[in-house]
Amino acid sequence: MGVKRIDAERAAELLNNNQGYVFLDVRMEHEYQQGHVPAAQNIPVMIKGPGGVGIQMNPEFVQKVGSNFSNDSRIILGCQKGGRSNKAAELLSEAGYTNLHDMRGGLVGETDPLGNVTFPGWAARGLPVEGR
Repeated sequence: MGVKRIDAERAAELLNNNQGYVFLDVRMEHEYQQGHVPAAQNIPVMIKGPGGVGIQMNPEFVQKVGSNFSNDSRIILGCQKGGRSNKAAELLSEAGYTNLHDMRGGLVGETDPLGNVTFPGWAARGLPVEGR
């Protein structure tokens, strides 16, 4: 089936339609705690490196998702700007997940090299944020 890319409004629509969609925030825990999509679950795709230096792929990501969701779960993936959720969607698709939606722009939005938002994310579109 592949991964569908959707914008924040479509993600909100799917989450609010009572058809069993869940939002999986793949940012690091401290980012998640600073604000997230309401009712989002957090499983980081990236974690701090050895000794807390740098970041690396979370080797337990797919396993942790598997402990919480079946392969046919309706999952919307999101992160800060859209890059990590795209990678998470690839990993889950390769692991056999069949109903994935990658929310383009993440929480704050895609940015250009100067940091200007080029595609607004969830919060920039005025959608509700928990944990702020």
